[in-house]
Amino acid sequence: MTRVLALLLFSFSATAQQISGFITDSFGEPLPGAYVSTLDGRHAHAGDNGSFTIAATAGDTLTASFVGYADYAYVVGAAPGPHRIALTAATIDLGTVTVGSSDRPHRIAAALDLRTNPVVSGQEVLRSVPGLFIGQHAGGGKAEQIFLRGFDIDHGTDVAISVDGTPVNMASHAHGQGYADLHFLIPESIGQVEFAKGTYAADRGNFATAGHVDFRTRNRVDGNGLKVEAGSFGQLRGLLQLQLLATERQNAYVMGEYLVADGPFEAPQDFRRGNVFAKFTTQMRGDDRLTLTAAHFSSSWDASGQIPVRAVERGLIGRFGAIDPTEGGTTGREQFALTYVRNLDRATFVRTRASYVRYRFDLHSNFTFFLEDPVNGDQIRQRETRDQLHVRTTLHHGTEWLGRAVALRGGVSWRGDRTQDSYLANTVDRYRILDYVQRGDVAEDNFGVFADAEIDLGRLTLRPGVRYDHFRFGYTDALAARYANLTDAAGRLSPKLRSSYVISPDARVYLNLGQGFHSNDSRAVALGQVRGALPAARGADLGVEAKLLPRLLVNAALWHLYLDQEFVYVGDAGIVEPSGRTRRSGVDLSLRYQLGRWLTGYADGTYAHARAIDEEDGADLIPLAPRFTLAGGLTGRHKRWAGGVRVRALTDRPANEDNSIVAEGYFVADANVSYRTGRLTLGLDATNLTDTRWNEAQFATESRLAGEAAPVEEIHFTPGAPFGVFARMAYGF
Repeated sequence: MTRVLALLLFSFSATAQQISGFITDSFGEPLPGAYVSTLDGRHAHAGDNGSFTIAATAGDTLTASFVGYADYAYVVGAAPGPHRIALTAATIDLGTVTVGSSDRPHRIAAALDLRTNPVVSGQEVLRSVPGLFIGQHAGGGKAEQIFLRGFDIDHGTDVAISVDGTPVNMASHAHGQGYADLHFLIPESIGQVEFAKGTYAADRGNFATAGHVDFRTRNRVDGNGLKVEAGSFGQLRGLLQLQLLATERQNAYVMGEYLVADGPFEAPQDFRRGNVFAKFTTQMRGDDRLTLTAAHFSSSWDASGQIPVRAVERGLIGRFGAIDPTEGGTTGREQFALTYVRNLDRATFVRTRASYVRYRFDLHSNFTFFLEDPVNGDQIRQRETRDQLHVRTTLHHGTEWLGRAVALRGGVSWRGDRTQDSYLANTVDRYRILDYVQRGDVAEDNFGVFADAEIDLGRLTLRPGVRYDHFRFGYTDALAARYANLTDAAGRLSPKLRSSYVISPDARVYLNLGQGFHSNDSRAVALGQVRGALPAARGADLGVEAKLLPRLLVNAALWHLYLDQEFVYVGDAGIVEPSGRTRRSGVDLSLRYQLGRWLTGYADGTYAHARAIDEEDGADLIPLAPRFTLAGGLTGRHKRWAGGVRVRALTDRPANEDNSIVAEGYFVADANVSYRTGRLTLGLDATNLTDTRWNEAQFATESRLAGEAAPVEEIHFTPGAPFGVFARMAYGF
């Protein structure tokens, strides 16, 4: 295997000295988190710009490694630095992975999933996070429902999601707090998925309670390409990739995607999604970097919504039928972003990111049918147009303290959201408005400042940090008798501490403690509907990462999360329901086992115990909180062939507070295979191999059907897709 190395040897003395350098891929792109180590156990991680500093002595052997790349070892020499190391992509070999070689938990899992599992949307890539489940319940264009660590996160209330540093969660959204729609993200543009669970990252603020996920798009692509996918349920997808510029210091590419699908429903969902993404990167003097991105996204769909069990059992509709086939929606997004990395010296750089998002959302739903309005029905329309600005500047500095390496970070950020004519209205046939339940303009600002440090004490590594956020909430109520610009403000201080201890080359333990928060909706705060705009979340993780066999990696964690107040914004009714204090405890277990040079198995299991603290025993369950989840499978790559089998299972869980209504669990298996010959790759995907009858989304809902004398509360569900087959063809040119 060809290895690209650009190394300027550095000066030395008889005693250890601080050696600095950069680790990149073969294209010169930084590899954040890459690992540098010596034979006697000293080590360092590359920062966000690929820079590292390590104590070394002349004659020491240093090894540079990164998951998915070939290791490179070299001997310290006598020429001045800094040294530059370029690693070459290679097949992931768990036998060469060193425990503790990554400061990003579960990087191996994400790397394996991105390389082997085909996806057709950015939302599906969320499944690369161990223990995270998603479900669609209102047509292909609506943001998926997210489950993680005993949370029914709805559409993003308790997991912070970003793309290249731009927040995806929409604060004070028309449909729900923290609404995170990733359909604008072309999956082929994703280069890395960075994630962590819990409240422990100082650079993460709002919504980062159960965890955070950051998608990083590729800076370079391998030439031009065309991809076509077609299969069951009227699905057809095309992708065009064009490399516009490719030099040693500059690169530019553009991707375009278009997808249509009807789904398995009796009333076709007529889902249409179009995406365009362009990215330009340039390396300037002193290794400064400038990155510009632009994106456009639009989608439209019809939906069969969530149907009541009784309607199917009585034969009123089929399992894939609809009570109100006029549900559906449209959404759109334009985004522009700039990232500038300024290197001040070998150990210091500043990263500044600025982005602007123009966003449109229009959703038509009917959850209760004829409960509130027996004549016209209960259809609602939720609509907003939003401008979002986000700026963040972070200073990174490497130094030494008492002979130990210390990495310091400090940053400031501002996010401003402005919506125009956000409303919830009762409607008939989508566009005939009967009356407005809620209507107005939201103005919300979030100012943040954080600082943290990574202190290398040999086997022990400490990462203390602190964050402060200040919010200004504003709402202009268009339904008020007189004009009033209602405002309020709140702040939250969030201390953090992460630590890890290396027991042996094959095992380490870690303890994380921290406080985070999720904000409440601006309308609820400004209108005085709730107490406390920024309820705190306090978490703790105690875990171990170990290599039990030469090619078996295990990561296990005990965790606990306490929320001062679990506010639930019911976007479907335009109100806020404070659900009191909650606590969640659980166990996460992840296994990665390489059975051979070309075959790898994986399994991710979770258990969560979720309870409402202020409720009586027996009525203190948290609706839809997952108890047990399991995801696993086999992935392989041998010569021209690649493929895998994946399974996911979610056990029964309570749909209401006393478990008198139960959301049924499911077990679903998928498979894929592909063959590459020259520039052509052919693939075949099969979903739901056993043709299981499963429910992708379930809710305990009180509703009334036409002609019913009284309402009924029971499970309303969106059926999961039956067995399906999809063919893929990709050609590079």
